[in-house]
Amino acid sequence: MIDQNSANSIADVARVRALLIQAAKAGEAISYSHLLAQLGHRFTRPKMRAVCKTLDVIDEAAIAAGEPELAVLVVRESDGLPGQGWWGGARAFVLGYDGPWTGPQATKLVREQQQIAFDYWRGRD
Repeated sequence: MIDQNSANSIADVARVRALLIQAAKAGEAISYSHLLAQLGHRFTRPKMRAVCKTLDVIDEAAIAAGEPELAVLVVRESDGLPGQGWWGGARAFVLGYDGPWTGPQATKLVREQQQIAFDYWRGRD
């Protein structure tokens, strides 16, 4: 039997946002698998893609509210960088970045964007 709370948790914008804000306040990125585990799921690619849709909604609302984006905090365990969806969206264009999605340049950009979120949320209620 499927637990409806668990099944709907990936699309729960408020819950996912709260987890990301908690990570930002702690000054930490969070892996896709760890985020999914906190939502009651094992990592699968379809679930990761579903959570990415929720991340897009969260970031659109953050931008509208004048807050830093939070999706940049969700990273792959393998290299600590966001997945293709983050890079392929308008974010890289808006940031003026057209470099590689891996390696030192990518890491530098991601760390800068993560630090913006850390600084913004640290000390906020």
